[in-house]
Order: sequence, then structure tokens, then C-alpha cells
Amino acid sequence: MGHIKKNKRKTKAKKKRGRLPRFFRFALWTCFAGILVAVLCGGAYTHYLTKLVEDRFSGRRWSVPSTVYSDSTVLYAGRGMDRGSFIEKLRRLGYRQSEDKRLFRGEWRNATNGIEIFLHDLEVPGKKRKGFPVKIRISNGRIAGITHLKTGDVLTIIELEPEEIMQFFGQERERRSLVSIKNVPKHLAQAVLAAEDGRFFSHLGFDPVGLARAFYTNLKHGEIRQGGSTLTQQLVKNYFLTHERTIRRKINELFIAIAIEMKYEKKEILEIYLNEIYLGRKGAVSVNGMGEAADFYFDKKVEELTLAEAAVLAGMIKGPNIYTPHGYRKKCRKRRDLVLGIMLKKGWISEKEHKRAVNSTVRPAQYLSYRKRAPYFMDYVASQLNELYPSAVLSSMGYSIYTTVDTGVQAAAEKALRKGLERLEQQNSALKRQNPAKRLQGAVVVMQPRTGNILAMVGGRDYSVSQFNRAVQAKRQPGSCFKPFVAAAALETFKPSDFFSNRKKTYKVNGEEWTPKNFERIPGNKLSMRDLLKRSCNLAAVDLAVKTGLSEVVSLAEKFRFSTPFREYPSIALGAFEVVPLELATAYCAFAADGIQPYPLSLKNVVDEEGHPLVKKYVDIASVISPGKAFLITSMLESVVNTGTARSLSKMGITFPVAGKTGTTNNSRDAWFIGYTPDFLALVWVGFDNGNSIFVTGSGAALPIWADLVKSMPEYISGNGFTIPPGVAKKRICKESGELASRRRCPEVYDEYFLETNLPLSECRIHKSSSFFHRLFNKGRSVFGKQ
Repeated sequence: MGHIKKNKRKTKAKKKRGRLPRFFRFALWTCFAGILVAVLCGGAYTHYLTKLVEDRFSGRRWSVPSTVYSDSTVLYAGRGMDRGSFIEKLRRLGYRQSEDKRLFRGEWRNATNGIEIFLHDLEVPGKKRKGFPVKIRISNGRIAGITHLKTGDVLTIIELEPEEIMQFFGQERERRSLVSIKNVPKHLAQAVLAAEDGRFFSHLGFDPVGLARAFYTNLKHGEIRQGGSTLTQQLVKNYFLTHERTIRRKINELFIAIAIEMKYEKKEILEIYLNEIYLGRKGAVSVNGMGEAADFYFDKKVEELTLAEAAVLAGMIKGPNIYTPHGYRKKCRKRRDLVLGIMLKKGWISEKEHKRAVNSTVRPAQYLSYRKRAPYFMDYVASQLNELYPSAVLSSMGYSIYTTVDTGVQAAAEKALRKGLERLEQQNSALKRQNPAKRLQGAVVVMQPRTGNILAMVGGRDYSVSQFNRAVQAKRQPGSCFKPFVAAAALETFKPSDFFSNRKKTYKVNGEEWTPKNFERIPGNKLSMRDLLKRSCNLAAVDLAVKTGLSEVVSLAEKFRFSTPFREYPSIALGAFEVVPLELATAYCAFAADGIQPYPLSLKNVVDEEGHPLVKKYVDIASVISPGKAFLITSMLESVVNTGTARSLSKMGITFPVAGKTGTTNNSRDAWFIGYTPDFLALVWVGFDNGNSIFVTGSGAALPIWADLVKSMPEYISGNGFTIPPGVAKKRICKESGELASRRRCPEVYDEYFLETNLPLSECRIHKSSSFFHRLFNKGRSVFGKQ
């Protein structure tokens, strides 16, 4: 019995000796409970973050700016070409000049009698082709032929890709071209992992081994030399968090990284990272993602990057502005070789691949900084997008917007206007203003008459000073530029050979007297419709409007879709009612396009990120006058250029067929010239915003600007004249009587065009039976202008 009790005491003593003191047991349980609570809270927080991450990634991951492009450039034999302007265009498109024997894509070089180019890939709505090398032969300012350099085939036509004009950015001002992980070459993914996270496929969002290695390296050197962040943590920092260095941010970075790893596969995380990472700047805009970086630095798609180029981009992640191939070639190459060395060490590339890559030269594409070009035109594009397409957030939807603008013509228009206004200020010091906002202004519009495509638009001399677009927002009196519309209304009743009074006459307007006068003395008591347009005779123009019927003139003017109102006043013949310059240019297009007035278009196509075109609202084109009437107006406006108020064009080097009209308003507040061919129409306006006089006419102010512009766009000058449409007949007319010329009797005759429905029927009654002396007397009267 005593033995049993003794054993029990020993057992209790052993239990007592094996049991931890109560304080330690309490501390242990507290620690365990704390860990359990921390795990539970961490799990709950991670679950909460997983939901946030899922919500963020399930929607639109990036705000991708919409990119605006110019029209593409079509090249063919016979097309006009200025060599210097064409080389400048190649530079804007990112082509690099090469002196090597072998051409690489995106390069050009001078050749005998021409230029050799290795074309970029072309991808526009409805068309896609790979780049190839060509030779363009140039002779006498025109393309003499195009040859495929590899096959030797003669090519009928080739197309240069559109130029990027600008982007509609969000607040971040980021450029990004999204890429799929399926299209990312293996060596690019491996290069990124070698540079940033070699253990990416083995950790769970954070890497204890990497942290320990970074801690040891930094401790050893006494400074921060290595970071321990994983690729996933970098993604979290760039995508979800700010760049502040706080413990709280680090904790959030860790938990969000774990949440991402729990929710998404490694390849998807890598794809997001490759599209997000910051890789430098293009002017004031940041370059984000490997897709955009491949294009910006090497003019390639990601799938076309070589091993060496992939290593360059991967090496830039650590410091894009330090290791950029555009500025720091030696640092860039050293960093590239370091990445290639890690790839070799990990067995991702062979010795041969490594040697070839490290021995290659770093050859970046030409640096093209981002800047807003054709600013007035771009403002019009933005307004027309809202007008013709469904409303959308342009700054974040990643649209590709293809416009009608020809960047060469746009540059020529901007230069011609700037030089022209400076020339006027130099010729007359009274036009100079110290305040930039009050300086002499101008506007230029260049269009294709049959399509309505706007090739160029300049709304002022300096967009940084004034964003007011005078081409589309100003309302100015057109002066004599309105006279062709009066003539068009009259052609239903009258003929180009009919005479109208050049005598001073007073008209009653709302009970008040109004007496028009000519700008300068025009001899003779009467002028034909052709001559009144040619010499811009105000008195005869008003007589024409009144005899036609003011209501008929207003009715026809309204068909041309002017947004400004007209009233039945005799002064309508002199352009007294205001018009918008773009609307006036569009109306004149009808004269060049067989009476069909186009819709002024700045947009050709808009496609979404997948390349699907957006449906455009219907745009209306209208037949405002018959083809015959349009041709008669054009023929009379050719006289303006050949022998009338615009005859000085020939002295300015304009020798091809042109129809046009000058315009000057009261007190020379507005100066105009509108000239056109079958291929283009250009309008120039010059004036002060406040209506001050410019002391010069349309022929002295606007005409020289028009000539400078047109001489810089040889590709649109075919030299072809206007085609006579059906329903128009040509007859020989006596200049004195305006009737059919009598054979061998009328002293002065000319060929005139008529509508077949309104032909002259009478033979000249003045000279039909006149004697020799009578004919001689009449000839003398005609010579001295006493009609």
C-alpha cells in the first residue's frame, strides 16, 4: 500500500517536472492564438483583396488612348513628287536613312534617279500587307516608275502607311499597345524574368530567398543595390498602389501580390505585367508596355524582336531613362549584356545565341517625340467624331481614327499662311500689332471637290495664342466670292453672253436708298455675265441679281447649305451676308464636281481595338445645280484666272488650268481667293478678327498665299482641264452684241459655252448687214471701250 502511494507521488512529481510554468504556457497559447488570428485576418484580408483584384481585372484594365492617323499616301507612275518633301514625309513616318548595301525594313537610301525604300508593314481598314523593298524612279518632278527590288517586278501602285498625328490621352498620358502572351516570343519573356524575377514561376507572389539575397547584398555594400520585389509585387506597385515608401504600402503590396497569385495563373500575370510596365517617355507622353516599347524603340511588333532587342527592353525596366538606346548607348549595351549573361547562366539560351546577341549593334528606330500636329484640324476631327459616331470616351477606348488630312499639304498650308501674313506685315507697317492676340489672321481650307475630303485646315496663324478656328467658327462677308452663286441662279434665264448694266443706279431697300459702286473704274455701260465675273464688276452683278430675282438668288444659295441666313437685298450680289469659310469652300466644290455638293469630311474610318469598324452616321451629298450650269460657272471662273482679277497667278508660276474667284469686302476688311482644279480646291481668307482694314484686295493678300500653297503640292497637280459635260454646247459669239457671230463681219468674236436648253438663236444684228465703214467704226468703238 505504501509502495503504491510512493509510486503515485513519483508520477505526480514527474508530471510536475514535465509541465511548463504557467506563465510560459500562457505566453505560448497567446502566441498561438495571435498567429491564428493573424492568419485568419490575413486570410480574410487576402480574400477581400482578391475580390477587389478580380473586380479591377475583370473590367477594362487600361485606358488606352485613341490614335489619330492621316490618310495613307498612294504612289504611282506619273504622280507629281517633290524629292525634298517626300524625304521629309519618310522621316515623319519613322524611316531611317541607310548607307549600307543591304536595306532593312523601315530604311531608305538615295539611289540613281530615285529613292530606294524598304516599306513598313501596312495595316489600315480593309487592307493589310507586309513590307517589301522598292525603288521609286523620279524624273522631272514626277514618279517615272516603281520597281520591286527583290523580284524586279514593275509595280503599278504602292501605298505608304498613314502618319500618326496625335492621340486622345487620358489624365495619365500613357501610350500603350496591348499584346497577348501568345504573341510574346519566348526569349522576350525569359529576358524580362532574367532581369527582374528569375524565380517567378516558383514563388507565391513574394520571394523569401530573393528578399534574403537582397538584404545580404545591400548589407555587404552598405547601400541599396538590389531589391527583393517580385515581378508580381512590381505589378501591384504600378497598377494598384502609389510609389510612396511606407510600411503600410509594403504590407498592402505583399497581400495584393498574394491575392493576385491565388486568383490568376502565372502566364496571365506575366501578360498583365508586360502590358503595364513603364519603359520611358516619348516627349511628354509615357511609353507603357512591351508592345508600345517594341514599336517606339525598334519599329517592330513584339513577335518580331530579336534576342538582343528583347534583352535591351528587359534591361530598361530597371531604369528606362538611364538605359534608353536613344540616349545612352554604352549603358544600354552593358545592361543588355548583363541580361543576356543571366539568360545564359540559367540555360535559357545557348553559347552561340549569347555570342551572336552580345556582338550585335544596338540599332534603335529614329526617335520621334509626340506633339500635337494640325491642331485646328484635330479640333474639327474631335467635333466631327461626336457628330458622326456614337458617343464614346475617346481618351480611353483605344480607337484607331483614320482621317482625310494629307500631312504634306497641311504643312504647306501652315507655312504658306505664316509666310504670307508676315509678308503683308512687312509691306505695310500699319498691319503690325504688338499684342499676339490681335495680329493679322488668316484661314486655309484644302479639299477634294468630289469626295469632300479635307486635305488641310488652318484656322489661324498660331494655335498656342488663339484656339479660335477661323475656318469653321468665323463668320465673314465673302465679298465678290459670292457672285458665282448669283450667276448660277441666273443661268436658268440668262446666258453667259448676255449683257448687264454697268451704270450707276440707286435701289430702294426697306425704304432707304442704296447706291452700289465698283471697287475701281470699269469702262463701258454694259458687261456680259462672263466679263462681270472676270472683272468683278459690282454694278453689273447687282443688275444681274435684280433681273434674276432676289428670291431666286436666295433660294439657290440656301440649296448650298450655308448655315448663315440670307435676305432678299440687292447687296446679296456683293457678298454682304456672312458665311463660314469651310461652308463657302464646300459650296464651291459643287462647281468643280458637276453640281454635286459633298459633305466636308475629316474622317475616313474609325475602328475599335479589335479592328472592327464603327458605324458612321449617314452623310448627305446633294445635287445643287446641274452639271451643265456647274461647268458654265467654272468656265467663267477660268476667265477670272486667265485674264481677270486673278491673272497675276501666271506670274507666280501657276500655269495649269485653274478656276477661281477673288473677293474683297468694304473697307478691305476681308480678302479672299478660292481656286480649284478637277483634283483639289483651296480657299484662303485674310483679315483681322475685329474687322480692321487690311488695306489690300483679295488678289494682293490671299492670292499669293494660295499660289505658295499650291506650288508645294505637286502631287495634286495633274494639269488636266475641266471636262465638258453633256448638255453643253460651244458657239462663236460676237463680243459687241453677245449674239451668234456673223461670218466674216463681226470684228471681235470669241467662243462661249451655253446650256443646250438656252442657246443663242439670233445672228449678230449689229454686223449682219453693216457696211465696211460701219464695221470699222464699231471696231474702233470696241477698242476704246465706248460700248
